[in-house]
Amino acid sequence: MPGSGAVTPTAIQSDLVRHVVASTGLAPDIAARLVADVVAYFGETAEQFVRRRHAELRRRHLGNASIWPVIAAELADRRVAAPQLSERQLRRIVYG
Repeated sequence: MPGSGAVTPTAIQSDLVRHVVASTGLAPDIAARLVADVVAYFGETAEQFVRRRHAELRRRHLGNASIWPVIAAELADRRVAAPQLSERQLRRIVYG
C-alpha cells in the first residue's frame, strides 16, 4: 500500500542493489542480476535444494552413496537450517 511505510521485498532488493553497486563498482544491471541470484538461492526450499544438489553431484558422476552424506551436511549449514533428513527421506525427495 503506497505511503503506508511498509517495506516491500522489491524495495529491499533495490536498496541492496544500490549498496552492491556502491560497494563493488559493478554496473547496476550486473548488481541486480547478482542480487536476484542470491535471493533465489536462499529462497530455495529444502526439497528444491536437495533436488538441485543431487542433480549437480550426479553430473559429476558421484554415486548416491557419496551424495547423500554431502547433501545432509550441506543442509545443516544452510542459512535457515533445514530439518535433519535421513538418506531415505533425501531419496524420497529426489525420486518420489
